[in-house]
Amino acid sequence: MNEISTENAELTAMSIAEILMALPHRYPMLMIDRIIKIDADETAIGIKNVTFNEPIFQGHFPDNPIFPGVLIIEGMAQTAGAIVIRHDSNSGNKNIVLMLGVDKAKFRKPAVPGDRIEYHIAKIQRRRNVGRYSAKAMVDGTVIAEAEITAMIVGAPQ
Repeated sequence: MNEISTENAELTAMSIAEILMALPHRYPMLMIDRIIKIDADETAIGIKNVTFNEPIFQGHFPDNPIFPGVLIIEGMAQTAGAIVIRHDSNSGNKNIVLMLGVDKAKFRKPAVPGDRIEYHIAKIQRRRNVGRYSAKAMVDGTVIAEAEITAMIVGAPQ
């Protein structure tokens, strides 16, 4: 009988339940609904379904709802953070990821209700507890925003 070993299995996706276990963020600040196509802590694609019911649209802007660029950056950072935490979880330590910096941010096109934002994340480098990630936000194959995110992995408060 063949046994399937999960010891070396890599995570290829994260459901919302797994994201909630990895990140401390909750509604209304959780900016990802799912993560697909994960390659360890190297690359990933996070998904955000933008809906008209989001509280941000009450003020940004009621007559012309546009998803804020700062929340797109947050979604990029959360996607990177979730895959790092999940990848590092084998150590047994409970960690969180704190954003240290955002560089080279560019906003090319707005996201609006009905859009499905894909956050494409790729690790540039990681040294111990500091990582740098290239991030692109895409809607229907078009880049709407991009940035480089720097983050630090720290122990979660007890």
